[in-house]
Amino acid sequence: MKLRHPFWTKLAGLLIYVWAKLWLRTLDSRIATYEPSVEPSRRDCTQRNIYLFWHESIMLPLDLGGDCNLAMLTSRHRDADLLCRLALHLGYNTVRGSSNRGGDQAIRELISRSDKEHLAVTPDGPRGPRRKLAVGSIFLASHTGLPLVIYAVGYNRPWRLNSWDRFAIPRPFSRARIVISPRIFIPPNLDRQGIKYHRRRVQDMLNYLTEEAESWAETGTRRRTEHVTRPLPAPIGPTADETIAKLLGQRWTVEKTGCESLPAETAAELPQQRRAA
Repeated sequence: MKLRHPFWTKLAGLLIYVWAKLWLRTLDSRIATYEPSVEPSRRDCTQRNIYLFWHESIMLPLDLGGDCNLAMLTSRHRDADLLCRLALHLGYNTVRGSSNRGGDQAIRELISRSDKEHLAVTPDGPRGPRRKLAVGSIFLASHTGLPLVIYAVGYNRPWRLNSWDRFAIPRPFSRARIVISPRIFIPPNLDRQGIKYHRRRVQDMLNYLTEEAESWAETGTRRRTEHVTRPLPAPIGPTADETIAKLLGQRWTVEKTGCESLPAETAAELPQQRRAA
């Protein structure tokens, strides 16, 4: 009996899916965001995005983005077969490929899917180096015109595997926090120097926000814009606040200050967040 047989891979993927869903339900999970409409599960997320998160913290973002018309890039390596099966169970479409195997074909397929689907990439996978962003996501954003959205994840004292990425497994009933960036637009038709510059810029932002999420998970402090990771389903019609504001003819501002601080160059990119009735 071969462990690599497709039957056992499918069975293992199903068992991991059940385990992950039950395990993650024990966590105290919260999100802070600068721009709530970037979350793919929201009804006001009308623009397609490319979502980035480090390979080591893939568990929580995977659980949140399923059944949201989202295609995820996974490796063709055998070690990624289980991840692919898990993603399918969670409601993702998958595209197989990496920088070492089938990368060009995968990029072409992602570009073709970008007309109708969100995209998700672990930019340091599948083999690292850890927390070093590969240029593929920058090229993809430049070519498709879709903005990048960072999902920075932090767990409180997670278990770490002895793997290249020090894969994080959150402890049951511990704190898990996600900080989501605003949309990051990459200029079109970048040359090699432009791709290199924006790769470094996005990598620095992803690492900064990851450190912010990890610090938040450790301290457990409250954020003004935080919300639980599994909100109630969105109403079909206008919300109560929208209805009242429309009747009264008022304008209001929604504060979105998910983190206490950001570097000056990053803070300058955060849009003012105002909505008119």
